[in-house]
Amino acid sequence: MKKLIILLSITFIFNFCKKEEEVDDVTDVPISFTKTFGGTDWDVCSSVQQTTDGGYIITGSAPSFANGDDELYLIKTDANGDSLWTKIFSGGRGSSVQQTADGGYIITGATFLGNGDDDVCLIKTDQSGNEQWFKTFGGTEWDVGYSVQQTTDGGYIVTGLTSSFGNWSDLYLIKTDASGNEQWFKIFGGTYLDIGESVQQTNDGGYIIAGATSSFGNGSEEVLLFKTDGNGDSLWTKTFGGTDMDEDWGNSVQQTNDGGYIITGWTHPDPTPGSFEDSEVLLIKTDGSGNEEWTKTFGGTEGESSSSVQQTADGGYIIAGSTSSFGNGNEDVYLIKTDGSGNEQWFKTFGGVDGESGSSVQQTTDEGYVIAGSTTSFGNGGSDIYLIKTDENGNISQ
Repeated sequence: MKKLIILLSITFIFNFCKKEEEVDDVTDVPISFTKTFGGTDWDVCSSVQQTTDGGYIITGSAPSFANGDDELYLIKTDANGDSLWTKIFSGGRGSSVQQTADGGYIITGATFLGNGDDDVCLIKTDQSGNEQWFKTFGGTEWDVGYSVQQTTDGGYIVTGLTSSFGNWSDLYLIKTDASGNEQWFKIFGGTYLDIGESVQQTNDGGYIIAGATSSFGNGSEEVLLFKTDGNGDSLWTKTFGGTDMDEDWGNSVQQTNDGGYIITGWTHPDPTPGSFEDSEVLLIKTDGSGNEEWTKTFGGTEGESSSSVQQTADGGYIIAGSTSSFGNGNEDVYLIKTDGSGNEQWFKTFGGVDGESGSSVQQTTDEGYVIAGSTTSFGNGGSDIYLIKTDENGNISQ
């Protein structure tokens, strides 16, 4: 009898553990979905990041909830993309958001509540999205922040554009302390357009900035890669582009595992003024000194662009942007996966019969991808924020 009880106990424990394992297997299945957020006006998304709880933080602008002006929009979702809370900050547009070390969030963009036509805004919130402080930077003209990152000293680095300082329209680099107080700012540019679209602190404590320049290089507009030390002083500058008839633009940069840099944006050979037909997604890999190792382009017969790139766990790259050559409508979200040499492994499109665009992409902890952008095919009207979560192959479960 005692042996029978022991045998039954072992069987029960085995079956219980097996059921637990089966439950774990279910929870390990990558989550995928599409979600929209917004009202009846033209609401757009600029940035998404997965948060430490497995959900997502999104920023953009939401004129649907304003009184005639843009409002900065901050949305927190759970892991399934369902909204936990939304916050509106008056008089601004959100360009970039990041979760901070204390579990809160830092957002940059532009606001008309500062000194000029538009000022760079920097907003710090707690983990529930409640404002802790709001800072503005700029002069009497037009200034905007496009990218923000928390730095290792607990402060923040912001890049963007200034028309208040410098020669005309210059790259703007701002360093603050943990309370958002300016420690220094730098201006870089020439007599024409120069802009910082993306910034990241590098392993040596300096900063890498990607953007575009019309002041330097061979063409009317070229990709700009700008490296500074920890004080924002220039160490080197590189430009990438074709002839004086080409237009090339850098939208996103990340330091890679080998100490080099990956940049994405778009290239438009010999463009027709005012037209983006024939533009292509541009992917550039450099070494640690900014010297080009390889360049790849992606696209079809119409027009493509990209806004965001990240190195993936397998050493390759994931790119998000927009395509008019492929997909269901006028323009669709474009998701491209490459190997470590920039060779395309697959691409996916997302959208309906109208227009969609992808602004931001990140590999998630389940090795899938989250993409944020805008849609006019789905949602409540006008343009809505578009949140897409895929598995590791870029697929959405039906």
